[in-house]
Amino acid sequence: MATEGQKVVLITGCSSGIGLGIAVMLARDEMKRYYVIATMRDLKRKDKLVEAAGDAYGRTLSLLTLDVCSDESVKRLQLQPEFICVFVVNNAGVGLVGPIEALSLDDMKQVFETNFYGAVRMIKEVMPDMKRRRSGHIVVISSVLGLHGVAFNDVYSASKFATEGLCEGLALQLLTFNVFVSMIEPGPVNTEFEIKLMADVSKKEFIGADAETLHHFRNCYLPTQVNLFQSLGQTPEDIAKVTKKVIESPCPPFRNLTNPLYTPIVALKYADESRSLSIHTFYHMLYNLGGVMDVSVRLVKYLTPGWLRRRTISPV
Repeated sequence: MATEGQKVVLITGCSSGIGLGIAVMLARDEMKRYYVIATMRDLKRKDKLVEAAGDAYGRTLSLLTLDVCSDESVKRLQLQPEFICVFVVNNAGVGLVGPIEALSLDDMKQVFETNFYGAVRMIKEVMPDMKRRRSGHIVVISSVLGLHGVAFNDVYSASKFATEGLCEGLALQLLTFNVFVSMIEPGPVNTEFEIKLMADVSKKEFIGADAETLHHFRNCYLPTQVNLFQSLGQTPEDIAKVTKKVIESPCPPFRNLTNPLYTPIVALKYADESRSLSIHTFYHMLYNLGGVMDVSVRLVKYLTPGWLRRRTISPV
């Protein structure tokens, strides 16, 4: 149980990756300022978290079963919402990559069920008590793909756009209740989830897609993604450090890009009224610069002005 003065932090999706990193970092805080309630769908997958938490497990970290896609699971959680100071929504465990004409509607619905409705389901559970107490902080792990679309990530990106829109509206409403909403927006993060996803899609046939689209997907998109993850990929610990900084901020910012190299890429979207500049830039990066992607990434690093870098929260 939390001791007097500790902030109670509820975190979803803690079996691996970003959720695990955030849970461990907060639970092992040197000043013991946090009591972490880490949740996951299947407690059989708890070993990595328990090992990483070390002696914090059972002291400043506890585990509960939670499926964010199930109303019954949320009700069985039997939380005491009045004690939750910070709620970290980490429901990014479902991705969908490939030509949209070859993807099933059921798979698309599952992405939204987890990434969007899972967040809605949990926010509805904890938000009313935060409003009553006029105190609280909702932190949502979103994605750069919630700010700009990427080819062959259409559905995943749409689920993140929906989450960003939801939270922007909530942030406006909740300020009057002294409840803050923050978005954490990583670019590529090297996790088991991403590695498995890319391995699976590289073998998939994508029945229903035409030959030209499949050529672009296999020979342009996939190699470009590999280069991006190798050149720009962060670790779950990087994202956890940014999240901890946002939680500890006296006036938490709403949007928080974790990788300063993505700031100029996102800024392209607002550089002209038609928003065409970013579309054409990403088109050329994908279809015309695939063979020299490493060079283009180095140029992005070099050309990123200092004032743009300072607008992101560095994990260092």
